[in-house]
Amino acid sequence: MKRYIIKRLLTSILTLWIMFTLTFFLMHFIPGSPFIGDKKMTPEILANLEAKHGLDKPLIVQYGIYLKNALVGDLGQSITLIGQDVTTIIARKFPYSVRLGLFSGVIAILMGTFLGVISALRKNTSLDRIIMLIVTIGIAVPSFVVATVGMIVFGVQLKWLPTISYLDSLKSYILPGFALSFFPLSYITRIMRSSMLDVINQDYIRTARAKGLSERVVIFKHGLRNGILPVVTYVGPMLAGILTGSFVIESVFSIPGLGSSFVTSITARDYPTVMGVTIFFGAFLILMNFIVDILYRFVDPRIKIIN
Repeated sequence: MKRYIIKRLLTSILTLWIMFTLTFFLMHFIPGSPFIGDKKMTPEILANLEAKHGLDKPLIVQYGIYLKNALVGDLGQSITLIGQDVTTIIARKFPYSVRLGLFSGVIAILMGTFLGVISALRKNTSLDRIIMLIVTIGIAVPSFVVATVGMIVFGVQLKWLPTISYLDSLKSYILPGFALSFFPLSYITRIMRSSMLDVINQDYIRTARAKGLSERVVIFKHGLRNGILPVVTYVGPMLAGILTGSFVIESVFSIPGLGSSFVTSITARDYPTVMGVTIFFGAFLILMNFIVDILYRFVDPRIKIIN
């Protein structure tokens, strides 16, 4: 187990470095400059700005300097938000994304698991077909469409929920939370249904029923523990994705989270912010996958870890 953890840790570090390198060079290969916008700028001013931010050096030198600084936690200063460190921006914006992500993640896991179990137990009934129709729509329809329709119906026409969310009340969570959780909820429902259909036909389930155990004990104590394993595998990257915030959802609802800042920084070619947020997102996703790989062994002791 110890050897496995070390190997996974080294693999995670290598993955993060590859992502860091690819992002750095691809970002700098994009035509344009963060200093050239609507305002005309003389070549002298442009050269001074590039020298100030180290963009006048050869690309490989810039890479070495940024990598060295990143290893000690220095992600540089934002080009567009003058005087603000990227680390400070992440620290200020990320709590909004975390609160929305946790809310959406809890909804997706609880509702997806519940609907998946109910659909499996009521296979080929009207209830099963209705659930499958809803989750198929949830997987096929993009989140920004769900958000837009929700805003029009519940925000503009019915005026039940706010269309601009600062996450300062329960109502402000409902529309962005549902829009963000609809896809993972639908996906969890489908994989939970498939898994439970396989589990409830296993011999140990038949044996448990033959012993006279109640259906609730058979399903939730014996069946759910094994049926939920595919969900556990999916939950790691899912939580990483929604905890760091949906770029589109945060932009649609004007949520001051990290996702909206990332979109803005790409548009403005704010290299330090793009790199800093990408590293943060990537590290978070890799960390969640690492934790899930370790916990997976404890969820089902039958799983053997190969060193």
